[in-house]
Amino acid sequence: MTSTASTATVSAKPTHARYFIIAIILLATIISYIDRTNLGIVAPFLSKELVLDKAQVGQLFAAFGLTYAFALVPGGYIADMLGSRLSYAVALVLWSLATMSQGLVSSFAGLFGARLSLGVLESPAFPANARAVTMWFPMKERGLATSIYVTGQYVGAPLFGGLLLWIAQAFGWRSVFYVAGGAGLLLGLAWHWLYQDPLHSKRANAAELAYIEAGGGLTTNPDRVPFSPQAFFQLLTYRSIIGICLGKFCNNSVLVFFSTWFMTYLIEERKMTILKAGIYQVMPWLGAAVGILIAGYVSDLLIRRGFSMSSARKLPLVLGTLLASSIVLVNFVQSDIAAIAVLSVSFFAQGLASSSWATVSEVAPKKYVGLASGITSLAANLAGVTTPLIIGYILQATGQFFWALNFIAVICLLGACSYIFVIGPLQRIELEN
Repeated sequence: MTSTASTATVSAKPTHARYFIIAIILLATIISYIDRTNLGIVAPFLSKELVLDKAQVGQLFAAFGLTYAFALVPGGYIADMLGSRLSYAVALVLWSLATMSQGLVSSFAGLFGARLSLGVLESPAFPANARAVTMWFPMKERGLATSIYVTGQYVGAPLFGGLLLWIAQAFGWRSVFYVAGGAGLLLGLAWHWLYQDPLHSKRANAAELAYIEAGGGLTTNPDRVPFSPQAFFQLLTYRSIIGICLGKFCNNSVLVFFSTWFMTYLIEERKMTILKAGIYQVMPWLGAAVGILIAGYVSDLLIRRGFSMSSARKLPLVLGTLLASSIVLVNFVQSDIAAIAVLSVSFFAQGLASSSWATVSEVAPKKYVGLASGITSLAANLAGVTTPLIIGYILQATGQFFWALNFIAVICLLGACSYIFVIGPLQRIELEN
């Protein structure tokens, strides 16, 4: 195609190729989160065999977050330079091999190294997601589209958590890493075959491309952009980027708790059996999935009803981070059902606030969607380092989760303050270079 879709004469009915695209992005996101959270599922088994204390388990959880967080900025550049198709395919294959390697280790050091490599190799995933959605979806659909793929963070555990627990119990914890890694290898090969950017897609006709462009989709974004360290520092001078970074860090602390220590909490603090924990762990994850979908739908609906983009995108962020602090109430309930109810409400709220990915898509410069996503995701995923470490040391010192959950609640309140007072009006950033 030699001209933009907006100048094309369109008579055919628009196709819906973008729906297929969001479906494969969702599937890839599910795989990525299974691979980063399966350690939390097998931790009760693995810690006994390798004789690890709580502080060491916390360090293993943090290892992924350490390299993942700091690799996200270069990961964002990779997504911008190579495009979502190639960067995602290569990353999927490599991180799946790293996942499988965790099943081969026999020491803390070996597992720690495998988790470090997994963090580096998964780094292009979410920047590539944001780039693809920004190119494929008009603004009025972008909130829901973002929510759909972010749901991949939450549906993997309820869909496969029980199965992976059963595999760990029946065949050993190492088999969990082999199964998850094998699934990722297959998807990596499939991704390269199935995904294309809009102007290269054979599934999208000119009418759909015109519709996407007319609504603000960046279908003509170049496949490659030059490396620009100046762009990184310029973005950090914008109030909207700083506010999103702080808010995402605080909100992500809730997700990190559920991705790492949650299963240990149910089994050791609540004294649940493996079967009961496998059943009960589903509810909070489903609550979070519902939260992110509601946030995306309502945010897009408000825009269609005439609300400003800033108001529509910021409302779920503020409400979500405030309500997520309710996790502290689990310290004061006795029954397992009441505890799961409290945790489900808190995680539902965290899901609401995870619509911040749509906010990133709205403010990121056209040439640097991947970079802006990498910066804000770096901030969010620093929680993947601090949260499991702090909880691990709290458990080592106190032997219970009471102060750990209080810590999470305070962090959520700080995140709400960032979204209310720091972020400011949302508008697309225009960089000088």
